Parts: sequence; C-alpha cells; structure tokens
Amino acid sequence: MRGFLVLYKLLFSVVLVLGLYAGGGEAATCTHPSVRKEWRKLSRPERAEWISAINCLAKLPHTDALTPRVNRSISNIPPINASGSYWDDIVYIHMDLNTRIHNTGFFFPFHRFYVNAVETAMKEKCGFTGAFPYWDWSIDAHDVENSPLFQDHNPISGLGGWGDPSKDFQLQNGGFRHLEVAYPIPHVIRRNFTLQPFLPFAEIPMFTNLSKYANESFTPEVVRDMVNWTPGDFVGFQFSMEYPEGPHASVHFILGGDLSGECPAGSPADCFPQPTFSANEPLFFFHHAMVDKVWFDWQNKNPDNFWAYKGGSVQNLTSVQALKDWPNGMAPDLTLDSSIPADGMFPEVTIRDVMNTTGGYLCYVYE
Repeated sequence: MRGFLVLYKLLFSVVLVLGLYAGGGEAATCTHPSVRKEWRKLSRPERAEWISAINCLAKLPHTDALTPRVNRSISNIPPINASGSYWDDIVYIHMDLNTRIHNTGFFFPFHRFYVNAVETAMKEKCGFTGAFPYWDWSIDAHDVENSPLFQDHNPISGLGGWGDPSKDFQLQNGGFRHLEVAYPIPHVIRRNFTLQPFLPFAEIPMFTNLSKYANESFTPEVVRDMVNWTPGDFVGFQFSMEYPEGPHASVHFILGGDLSGECPAGSPADCFPQPTFSANEPLFFFHHAMVDKVWFDWQNKNPDNFWAYKGGSVQNLTSVQALKDWPNGMAPDLTLDSSIPADGMFPEVTIRDVMNTTGGYLCYVYE
C-alpha cells in the first residue's frame, strides 16, 4: 500500500509539472484573464500608459537574438539595421515572415501570438500594467477620417491625427509624433487617409474591385457576418477576413503611410510598397487585436468553431484562381502542433497553444 502511495504521488507530481509547463513554458492555468477593451473605453491614464510603453520599446537597443529565417530574395526586405531599436526588431519579425504568415494557415495564430508577445514585452521591459486594447474599426467605418481616434492630438495620451502631406505624411502630433523607425529607411511614423487605396493595383491580379471604397469592407454588418460565418469552416472564415479587398487589408490601406506599406520619401529605388513593415505603426497592433477579437467571437459563437483549424504553410498569390484554390495556403499543411515562428525574439509555441485565449499560455478575453 505504501508503495502504491509513493507511485501515486510521483505520478501526481509529473502531471502537475507537465501542467505548469505546457504551452511554451507558461503556466497552464488562467484564473484571472485580463480583459481587452476598445481604445475609447480606456481612461486617459490607461491610454497614456500604453503609448508610453510602446515608446519605451522604441528606446531600447537592438537585440542580437533576432534571427531571420526567410531568404531575403523571397521576403524582399532590407538587411537588419543593427542601429535600430527593440521596436524595430519586433517589426522585422513581421517583415521577415511576411510570406509565411499571410494567406496561409499561420495568419490568425501568428498574429494572435504576435500581439501577445508585444504585450508581454511591454510588461516585462517597460512596466506596462494594463491589458492590450483594440480598435473596433467597424464603429468608424462610416467616417474613418474623422474618427475620434484621429482627433485626439494630446501629446501624452492621444494617438495623433493624419500626417502632414508636405512632410511625407509624418505625424505632427499625438504620442507617436517622435516615433522614428528604421525600416525600410529611418523615418518618423506616417499616416495618410486613403479612401480608395486599390486604384493603383490594376496590375496585381488578385485585386478585382479596384474602385472599392475601403471602408465598405469593415462595417458592423460585415463584422456580424464574419462572426456568424458557417460553423466549423475555418478556411472560409479566414478568407472572409483576408481576401484582397477584405477587412484586414482595407484597414491597412485606408490608413496609408506605414500601415499600408508605402515607401517613405528618400527610399532606395528597390523599395517595393508592401505590408512587410506595416508593424512600424503602433495602430497595427490595435488593428490586429480587433482581427483577433473577430476570430475570438467566431470561436465562441458555436462549439464547432472553437478548435476548428485548417491551413497550408505555403502562400500562393500567383493568380485569382490560385487564391481560390488555396485561400489560406498550399501543402505542406499545418496542424495544431505546428510551431509558430518567432525569429529568435520570443519562445516559440504551437498553434494549439494560441487557440484558447484562456488556455494558460494566453490569458485574456475581450469585453
């Protein structure tokens, strides 16, 4: 009997240890999830703390931990700028992995992981104590240009307005007016309201509705339809978010500047406008927290959605037909046990680890 008790205690200890360290070394329990709120529901001090933490990351030095994994002939990006900041390193992850994390099965899991990694860095390196906010762009779809977010020019707690056209659309006010980034060349964050951003894309076959007004893609009705998407159809749900003129791309492009991947003035001739360095703009993370919220809401809408997952690892944007055939990637297929790449900046976890926002590795909900 004594031997049985010893064996029982040993097994219990093993189970406990495995439970505590499952999912990327984080605790496997989430008893007090943080609550992510829409930006407008934060107090002035809460907004100021978030802005201050982002600026703090931009003052920290580059880390040699950053290890790109995609050949630059594929990613089409400049080499690492070692004189850049820790914020620039965070941006470089998105630049390097661009072809792997868009229009593949990594899209939703990676960006959920990415926002959480930034929040964790803000807390560990800059003392941030809040929960990561999101921007519900559907509220502003009727008039993005005059959204209250872009009317708040407070130098401590405001996001700032639109950039000055005479200064390459660089921000002139708000908490990020001095945020200088390294890619593709050193410059201050830019923002350029563009209601019809698809007009220049006539030679890109995937864009089939060039005259579309971007704000038509992220109205409350569009968000409602995505949340009510066919139960269990992860591939279709992702495409409803990520198709070329869809909500994800339209928010990027309507804000112009860095978020849309426009090359800044003075860029070398080989600078190709693309979303690689869109993470320069702190609102990128607001935007993707909202993208994540839509996924969160869909997951919790129906039991068939929660663990629904399917996607390939290879992007194919060679034609409209290719996008129809492989809307979220070609083989080799990803699985819940596939690792999410992090370019050496953060501990890698699996897709399974980020499927549940209160599963232990993650610990948050949306209001």
